Amino acid sequence: MNGVLHFTNARLVDLERQALGAPTSVSVRDGRIVGTGVAPAPGSEVIDLGGLTLMPGFIDCHFHVVAWSLDLWANAIAPDSLAALRAAQVMSGLLAAGFTTVRDLGGADLGLVRGVEDGLIEGPDLVICGKGLSMTGGHTDLRLRTDIRPDALGWRLGNMGVLVDGVDEVRRACRKMIKEGARFIKVMANGGVSSPNDPIDGLQYSDDEIRAMVEEAANFNTYVSAHVYSDASIRRCVRLGVKSLEHCNLIEPETAAMAAEAGCIAVPTLAAYDGLKLEGAQLGFGVAEQAKIDVVRDGGRNSLQVMRAAGLPMAFGTDLLGQLRKYGGLEFELLAQVLTPAEILGGMWSAGAKLCRMEGEIGTMATGARANLVAFDVDPFADIAALGRPEQHLRLVVKDGAIKHDRRGE
Repeated sequence: MNGVLHFTNARLVDLERQALGAPTSVSVRDGRIVGTGVAPAPGSEVIDLGGLTLMPGFIDCHFHVVAWSLDLWANAIAPDSLAALRAAQVMSGLLAAGFTTVRDLGGADLGLVRGVEDGLIEGPDLVICGKGLSMTGGHTDLRLRTDIRPDALGWRLGNMGVLVDGVDEVRRACRKMIKEGARFIKVMANGGVSSPNDPIDGLQYSDDEIRAMVEEAANFNTYVSAHVYSDASIRRCVRLGVKSLEHCNLIEPETAAMAAEAGCIAVPTLAAYDGLKLEGAQLGFGVAEQAKIDVVRDGGRNSLQVMRAAGLPMAFGTDLLGQLRKYGGLEFELLAQVLTPAEILGGMWSAGAKLCRMEGEIGTMATGARANLVAFDVDPFADIAALGRPEQHLRLVVKDGAIKHDRRGE
């Protein structure tokens, strides 16, 4: 139990008014919010925030905590114990930056989830998919064209995806991962940037294979998330019943409208491409991979306008691997080139909670919600990009009613 906290002089965000409210109080008991603007309960620890902005904890809906390095092969061959220790350090950094919930899109397992739940790791709650599903030659097939060795790395902790071909094996892999704690299924349905053999416009998996994934997920009352860039790949996934659309850099208006009508959520990840553009070559990306970076980076900003016009909800995601994690805060700045602060934060909290299947639990400060909170010394409606500079502006991180980082005196 985490006791009783009473925060005073807190300014809360009002997304409808797109402004901060007047200073008020927020009471927390046993890890839950019990009310705002109320008197402190007897025995409360009173914490005067002095006018800081108090918000729900951040949600990153596209991350890979096992991607210690941009060298994906090195990640995959690392001993599982080392991969777990590295992931724990990555998770600690995420919590320190204000992310109290992270949806992992390939790699993390139930052990890392339990590590947080059991108090062994100071990190965000993880919502996992197990491994991303990739066909032979697909987005997580890291073998060179001349490498004919069978896939032997798929289920290692440091690897983000497993190679699975055919409807029967797809079903088996989905069932295995859900049995082992996956909260949703991830499919590589399109070519990718960080893989050597698949063009960015290539479709991956057959319709029947993706239908099998969607059916298996639905049988467990969950959904499929798809790695997609091209308009054709997005349209096909929407038609086949996929609900979470990752990246979406090359989406067109008609497809965006289809996705919105189907109840899909998009997760743009713009910072990943800016980071790769800045440092990809120095970090070992080849000519082919760098050319693909330019294609998706140039389309990313336009995709925000297309999806906003279609009314397609957008969650917040960064997808930054290895050495590029330092660019995570850039996502706020890039989104703000098109979206308003209210749209960015509303998408993070509302669409993010829905993708994590934790609506009413996270992304809100309603009575009864989990007390996952962050306090900043800036007004996000005046400077949303400042939220991406936590080392300068983040003053308090609270997870489940426990103070994890307190930098108010710094």
